[in-house]
Amino acid sequence: MKFPTRTFSVLVFISIAVFAIVSCRNSQPTNLPTNQITYLNHSDTARYVGMGQCKLCHQAIYNSFLETGMGKSFEHASKQKSSAKYSQHTVIYDKFLNFYYHPFWENDSLKILEFRLEGKDTVYKRVEKVDYIVGSGQHTNSHIMNTNGYLHQMPMTFYTQKGEWDFPPGFENGFNTRFSRKIGLECMSCHNTLPGFVQGSENKFETLPEGVSCERCHGPGSIHVQQRMSAQKIDTSKYIDYSIVNPGKLPIDLQFDVCQRCHLQGNTVLKEGKSFFDFRPGMKLSDYMTTFLPRYKDAEDKFIMASHADRLKQSKCFIKSFKPETDSKSLRPYKDALTCVTCHNPHVSVRNTGDEVFNNACNKCHTETKSNGMCREDAEVLKKNKMNCVSCHMPKSGSIDIPHVTVHDHYIRKPKKTKEKDDKLKTFIGLYAVNEVQPEGRVKAQAYIQQFDKFENNPAYLDSAKHYLNDATIEDMLENFETLIHLYFIKSDFDKIIGYVDKLGKDVVLNSILNKKSWSNDNAWTLYRIGEAYFSKNDLTNAYVFYKKADELAPFNPEFKNKLGVTLMAQNNTNEALLIFESILKEDSKFVSAINNLGYAYLLSGNVAKAEMCYNKALSLDPDYESLLMNIAGLNIYKKKYREAKIILNRVLKKNPKQAQAQRVMEQLKSMNAN
Repeated sequence: MKFPTRTFSVLVFISIAVFAIVSCRNSQPTNLPTNQITYLNHSDTARYVGMGQCKLCHQAIYNSFLETGMGKSFEHASKQKSSAKYSQHTVIYDKFLNFYYHPFWENDSLKILEFRLEGKDTVYKRVEKVDYIVGSGQHTNSHIMNTNGYLHQMPMTFYTQKGEWDFPPGFENGFNTRFSRKIGLECMSCHNTLPGFVQGSENKFETLPEGVSCERCHGPGSIHVQQRMSAQKIDTSKYIDYSIVNPGKLPIDLQFDVCQRCHLQGNTVLKEGKSFFDFRPGMKLSDYMTTFLPRYKDAEDKFIMASHADRLKQSKCFIKSFKPETDSKSLRPYKDALTCVTCHNPHVSVRNTGDEVFNNACNKCHTETKSNGMCREDAEVLKKNKMNCVSCHMPKSGSIDIPHVTVHDHYIRKPKKTKEKDDKLKTFIGLYAVNEVQPEGRVKAQAYIQQFDKFENNPAYLDSAKHYLNDATIEDMLENFETLIHLYFIKSDFDKIIGYVDKLGKDVVLNSILNKKSWSNDNAWTLYRIGEAYFSKNDLTNAYVFYKKADELAPFNPEFKNKLGVTLMAQNNTNEALLIFESILKEDSKFVSAINNLGYAYLLSGNVAKAEMCYNKALSLDPDYESLLMNIAGLNIYKKKYREAKIILNRVLKKNPKQAQAQRVMEQLKSMNAN
């Protein structure tokens, strides 16, 4: 198991004194405040060792953990891993794009067939192999394909609770991205152990572990292993072992941070200079990222699936149990508070946890001797629910982001006696930072921009973002530069973008502001957006400069290289453009736009045979790609195959009746009486 070794920045320097204290067998600290803990495995010298090393001492925990949702979160596609049902009649249909999908096994390979019918005839089909299955099978199995390390989600998910196939969340209602949805570091860093991610890419991976591992919750284990192998023992019934994090001994806020690093799905904004690699258990999550969720008036019953921490924190049970720490020597601070581990043993599958475990957690506070008392429901209700606190106070409900799935709502409260009809239009209040009390304005602006960009194209989000972004002075522009560029790129206000660059100076922007590589490629994306602004104004010289710099910072992003090649062609530098497009396809052979552009570059170079070969390959991957179809029509006209050109143009106009270029070419062919 391989982990990236260059990603973890040192946020807290471990003093020699602390190291000496922790390393000595009989000199463990007993009065270090738990909210000032410095763990040795927060150091950049600490390395991940893998679950195989952990099981040497913790075999029983290892065995039970493998059966949990985390342990089963990600694996190579196999019949053993898959929870799905397969039949020759299993088909789902996208009425918006007119594609059918069918999953099937070919020997030991799981594949997905995409096809299109005209009458009873199959007029198009594409088959892709499933490389990975995401999900334990408790709720879903989703599917990922791997093209030379570039990961994309596939357009079929099996929903295990209902036992049916359907589109993945976000692919429904005309938003089917087919085989092109990128699986990036944000997704993979929660659905799996930390991967070997390729810097300068959006979705390329060198190595992929299988399943969430021990060290995601305990931190890297090399120092812990080293101490144990050197016979350094710590009596953990009396002292904290600072060589590795035990989340159960963390203060409540840091304990929550371990869980809500992933069980707090939403709109996550990374802090400046941070990545999804940087947070480690025992650190403060808000130092690395802030996760926002939308709040709506009169919508307390609405929640997304992975919002357990947010929902729990709204519960009176949590609020009343959260008290300031009084005993700094306690090995388990806030042991009487309600946290995730009050009810959940992370090492044991929920499926193997009996109702009595959850009932007992409730009964620690709700006893006959306390004023709130035990359950007072009548005998018939108790018999029906089998004295199950969860069934009434944390009822199962569908989440608003994932179809066909029911989960327990972790907002603990008294059940409603009558179910109200939920047909009211919810009023948006604003974005709420779940894990940070008062994030700074720029972080809020980024959250609103991302909410628009990733989730819902509501212009009000952009207005809210602008509210937090000052640009009155050069200092303001420098402070908010990348966020301002992103905002006005979404608005297609390219004059504004170029205006900012002019005010700060192009050389300053290129050499002083946007010159850093990062895991999230922030500088590279800003360069690309500025390049797009210049390209829209037909300023090819400046567009090329910014695309080129974006490609230098993120050389494994095919979108940047592709636009660089397009600019070269627009500058009549076809030979260099050919090399760019060919280099893209060596990396990602299924990047349709580059295949199409390569075909066009070949045509400009006079190589009709290679152009036609590229167009056919691209067509086999995407039969509706408008630019490709226009190029094929042009090739047919070049070859004087006017009838074939008209057929292609009619396909374009059927999908997009307002396509001006297709209308114009069709009229020209008609006026020529071309057949």
